[in-house]
Amino acid sequence: MVNDYDSFAEAYAAETESNLVNAYYARPAMLNLAGDVAGRRILDAGCGAGPLHAALQERGAIVTGIDSSAKMLELARKRLGEDADLQLADVAGPLPFPEGSFDDVVACLVLHYLEDWTEPLAELRRVLKPGGRLIVAVDHPVVQKLFNSEFDYFAISRRSEEWTIGGHTAQMSFWHRPLQAMTDAFTAAGFRISVISEPPPAPGAWELFPEDLGHRPEGAAFLCFLFFVLEAV
Repeated sequence: MVNDYDSFAEAYAAETESNLVNAYYARPAMLNLAGDVAGRRILDAGCGAGPLHAALQERGAIVTGIDSSAKMLELARKRLGEDADLQLADVAGPLPFPEGSFDDVVACLVLHYLEDWTEPLAELRRVLKPGGRLIVAVDHPVVQKLFNSEFDYFAISRRSEEWTIGGHTAQMSFWHRPLQAMTDAFTAAGFRISVISEPPPAPGAWELFPEDLGHRPEGAAFLCFLFFVLEAV
């Protein structure tokens, strides 16, 4: 099965707990973009084992998490406690929330699994209050072109990777979109783009991951993910 996180949830959660691209790049960038979240109702769409959910909650947010993997939600509940607001739901389908339920939605490394963004973005817009924010992290669209000069950057196209984590091998499927296809989808869904970010890793990354970052000056950005802050209009 492609993208079957249930089959390697524990290994994935352990690997991403303290690695470079998740723990020292994606999550810190999402938290920086979210800013002061105290008292805000936030939907963590694709919450996985709950590390971003936990970090937002520690900053005073009221967080609801959804994921399509029951095993990931089981791990999230172990982290967050039995009272955590966690629900089995797929961001690709209808969401089980009334209109205007949330001040913010965070979707960290979720949308690039989807071929069609139309309905998912419409649903995320529906559950946001007017003026609410959708904070997104996706694969940076230029990376594939850097590694393959013949890659058609402007086509929306599927790619597959084989991941081996904790001794488990899984086939993963992703959808490439050029930047304009992303921004067009956001605006068509009723969002105004307020931030596009290509941040550096978090402080401490250079000491912990010298083989990955040592050739870059400390504090320099690198191409990995692309981040957006979108306002519901």
